[in-house]
Amino acid sequence: MQLNILRGFSINNRTLIILLIFILILVFYYTHACFVSSISITIKKTPFGRFVKSEPLNILDANVNNDSSSKYQYFRKGLKFNKLLPTALIIGVKKCGTRALLEFIRLHPNVRTSGSEIHFFDRHYSRGLNWYRKQMPLTVDGQITMEKTPSYFITERVPIRVHRMNPATKLLAVVRDPVTRAISDYTQAVSKKHNVKPFEELAFINGTQGIVDTKWGPVKIGVYSKYLKRWLKYFPLKQLLFVSGERLISDPVAEMARVQDFLGLKRVINEKYFYFNSTKGFPCLLKSETRPTPRCLGKTKGRNHPHIDSNAILRLREFYKPFNKKFYDMSGINFGWP
Repeated sequence: MQLNILRGFSINNRTLIILLIFILILVFYYTHACFVSSISITIKKTPFGRFVKSEPLNILDANVNNDSSSKYQYFRKGLKFNKLLPTALIIGVKKCGTRALLEFIRLHPNVRTSGSEIHFFDRHYSRGLNWYRKQMPLTVDGQITMEKTPSYFITERVPIRVHRMNPATKLLAVVRDPVTRAISDYTQAVSKKHNVKPFEELAFINGTQGIVDTKWGPVKIGVYSKYLKRWLKYFPLKQLLFVSGERLISDPVAEMARVQDFLGLKRVINEKYFYFNSTKGFPCLLKSETRPTPRCLGKTKGRNHPHIDSNAILRLREFYKPFNKKFYDMSGINFGWP
């Protein structure tokens, strides 16, 4: 009788031990599964209809949560943000409307741009591509990274350096009547310095209005064909888009349609984004990337040009005519400059 009780007790102990082990296994499995699911990559659908990998943001991405940009207003934690090298560059031309182009293209939800001119390929190339990448904005999968530095177009070593980074880079250059561009360039210089010589004295050797001083920067930059020739050594023409600075002012919607097509983007930027400011003589934004209210570009845009002697303007137009024709032939676009 005593033996049977002990045997029963032994069996009950074994059952209890097995039951405890089973419970421990269940607890371990449950907690482990929760832990794995919290760190594993899942697939979530964004409001834009794309499927993207969802991962916890790292420390570098923390500032994304504070981004007031409308293009991020629906994003949540779980999306992976990266800083990537640009796949498109606004390479120039100075005083032709590059800032306007940058501000306009930033309205697109699939474009992210650096805010300032980085000058990597002309001034900071020795810092390396890793440094350059760190200057880029955070993007999610499917967004284009862009940068604008107008001096890239005229700097000799830039084309080969961009090609080494990525031979498939798309290049955008804003161009305008080179005479108007030279006067605008001069106007900017006058606004920054005192006692600048008159335009006519600087544009011509000895101020005679006969021989154009081709070494003077504002004049030299307008010989677009000279610089385009360098770029075409490394990039096919199909990878360059020439944006009309005049049309960017008179018809920004049409010109931005060309830009969006070139970048392979859906045409999102349309007439709803613009209004014409008659005081500045320039199109302004009804809403921007960061503001829902109307705003114009900075006060330095749309400056009033100083009076330039009409004979000096005519002489400069004669000087640029053959170079303009060559540029039209090389680019395949007749911009109709006088």
